[in-house]
Amino acid sequence: MPEAKRLGEILVEQGTISPKTRDRVLHRSRILGRRFGSVLEDLELVTGKELAVALAIQFGYKTVANLANMKVERKLLEMIPAEVAMQHLIFPLKQVGDRLALAMADPTNRRPVNNFAADHNLEIVPMLTTKQEIRAAISHHYLGTVAKRPIRETVLVVDDDRLIRAMLTETLNNEGCRVITAKDGMEAFRTVIAESPHVVVADMVMPKLDAFGLLNALKNIPETSFIPVILITGNMKSEEEEVKAFDKGFFDVIIKPFNQASIRARVKRAFHFYDHQYRLF
Repeated sequence: MPEAKRLGEILVEQGTISPKTRDRVLHRSRILGRRFGSVLEDLELVTGKELAVALAIQFGYKTVANLANMKVERKLLEMIPAEVAMQHLIFPLKQVGDRLALAMADPTNRRPVNNFAADHNLEIVPMLTTKQEIRAAISHHYLGTVAKRPIRETVLVVDDDRLIRAMLTETLNNEGCRVITAKDGMEAFRTVIAESPHVVVADMVMPKLDAFGLLNALKNIPETSFIPVILITGNMKSEEEEVKAFDKGFFDVIIKPFNQASIRARVKRAFHFYDHQYRLF
């Protein structure tokens, strides 16, 4: 049986990318420790649909689209929680007997799928789709909202204090940013899935899910793991606690009381990081 073609080879054969682009992105993906296809898509060198079609050719699967408009049984949504679906970029479509049609964006991520199949005594029928399709399906079927892609710099401000949310919103709006807000960590997590903000500014102590829990949830999901999260706190008593926050993965730490110039400068730096993290050269 002939060896399956590599994804880069398929995309070159289709004329989607050049051999030189393939080689450069392969090098960059190794540096970033990320999937070749994901880096291509993040750099907008291929569309989600082009990537899904190429992966379908590579693995011999069918493709599927319009997931948000499909009727999906409630029991299937309960079987795969929204957080799990987003973390692994999977979405349940239909179950017939012991066979479950499962949409996925990354067919190489087989371990969680195999574990899920074994736990529920199911045979998985893989269907390839785009990351955008899965995010739209999760937003619609789980969250009851519409997935969006921001057209300008967007900041999610998370704080249970209404006055601080209002102050930060005004400060960042004056800088030309689009600002969306959440009053606790769990609402923030769901907002990130639906709204795809470029930067998150979060208070450390919040109901339901604190800033550390929110950061951990975002880091566990490929699609949100590179969003810079700025921690705001008035409770740090030592430099060691600040170092711990950076070690956990926060992009920056702002100590209360803070001034508007500091907020603007740090958020601007976070936008710069977001915009340049995939630069090839």
